[in-house]
Amino acid sequence: MTSLDTSNSNNYQYTTKHLEIHILGGIKTNKLESLRVTVSIQKLKSEKILRHNIDLYNDNQVEKFVRKVAERLEIGTSIVRKTLQELTKELEAYRFLLLKNEEEQAMPVYKQLNASEEKEAIDFLKKGKLLTRTNEYIGKSGVIGEDINRLLMYLIFTSRKTNNPLHCISLGSSGAGKTHLQSKVAELIPEEDKVEITVLSANAFYYFNRTELQHKLILIEDLDGAESVLYPLRELQSKKRITKTVVHKDSKGTTKTIHLTVEGPVSVAGCTTQESIYEDNSNRSFLLYIDESEEQDKRIMNYQRAVSAGQVNEEEEYLASELLKNVQRVLQPIRVINPFAMYLELPQSVFKPRRTNSHYLQFIEAITFYKQHQREKQYDKETGEEFIETTIEDIEEANELITEVLLRKSDTITGACRNHLENLKKYLQEKEQTQFTNTEIRRNLRVKQTTLQRYHKQLLLEGYIKKVKGKKGQTYYYEIIDVNEYTSLKEQINKALKECLQGINLPT
Repeated sequence: MTSLDTSNSNNYQYTTKHLEIHILGGIKTNKLESLRVTVSIQKLKSEKILRHNIDLYNDNQVEKFVRKVAERLEIGTSIVRKTLQELTKELEAYRFLLLKNEEEQAMPVYKQLNASEEKEAIDFLKKGKLLTRTNEYIGKSGVIGEDINRLLMYLIFTSRKTNNPLHCISLGSSGAGKTHLQSKVAELIPEEDKVEITVLSANAFYYFNRTELQHKLILIEDLDGAESVLYPLRELQSKKRITKTVVHKDSKGTTKTIHLTVEGPVSVAGCTTQESIYEDNSNRSFLLYIDESEEQDKRIMNYQRAVSAGQVNEEEEYLASELLKNVQRVLQPIRVINPFAMYLELPQSVFKPRRTNSHYLQFIEAITFYKQHQREKQYDKETGEEFIETTIEDIEEANELITEVLLRKSDTITGACRNHLENLKKYLQEKEQTQFTNTEIRRNLRVKQTTLQRYHKQLLLEGYIKKVKGKKGQTYYYEIIDVNEYTSLKEQINKALKECLQGINLPT
């Protein structure tokens, strides 16, 4: 009795008392309704070889091949027929084995924490000043600077486990480190909980398994590369499910319409340099503006030098990263109730207040969810559902972190243009002057002419700067209309958030 030798994936061998058969190129696993193979067959101790491409599930082809082999190799048809039948059975069994292996490999690998790992993660979550310590460990894992952004991003990524996940878009100029920050913080999320995308075709989202994306973090390296899927992605963010109706022919050839449904919720993170182009996606997301200051440049370059010099403790970075991953693994789904929600009102200056208000409340819930091991579990008297409650401390910490986000949401100009305006104010203050020319700013702030023209056009339209006729005839000088407008806006937001806390009636 013989068996199929599959040690060489491109050349299976099957040998009997009479024949030696090779299956050249292996077998395909994507079409179970056929078994098409390329066969090389010969008698033992004979130089006569017959090569043929055949579907072993096609009886007519097999019968013709049997007669052809018997005639060419001078052997009985019954022997050839029996050998091919046994070979077909062996190949069929092996193909099912390959399919099973493929399914197992496609399944996400869930790490099972041992007792000490689980205890360490839970102890970490139970100790005080959780957000401060979490931020410290994010820094220890190798994320340099960006203290507010990195903690915001980590909490947004954590919200994927809730029923109302948050989303974020990292914005900044080319080479500012948007993708780097996102990928470094994403390394702190378990592999089984995230889907990383570079380029995706228009219909790709509809062909995930129904629940394959539930409570997953979807990471988009560059929104430009995923432009074709932005609409279904927005629907998945808002409605928490997407459905596509397609025409399909069944095995009998009957045409039917079927519905492809993919369930959420999901948390989505992406990067782009073009804020205005992706406004619909920005409205659904927290906008995180990358720190492009000279101080941040120095911090990153010093870290790069330390890595090159072998002065970075890679083991410490790895342990910090693994701990934060394990922390994510021990967090369990639980309902969050904010008893103070009715007292929380956003400043009137915020654009699109309905959606922003929802983000604000969800962010507070995300912080409470992250602190679930510090909260007493309560139970709904009617339904018996388990829940935890938000505390005033959660709201205070949310307000501290979200101030910059609300400030940007209240601004009438894009983030890049705002950064330029603030740099311009700083430059004029240092030079102790109030007026400037395009040429002066281009040379001293090192801004491209086309970019500078775009910024100043926007600032003129929105009334942040005005033209002043210069002494040299054709040269125009510009002047900032209100130097303190951004500071005043920030003070308004801080005042509004403080008033929210003051309005909360503490239980007696």
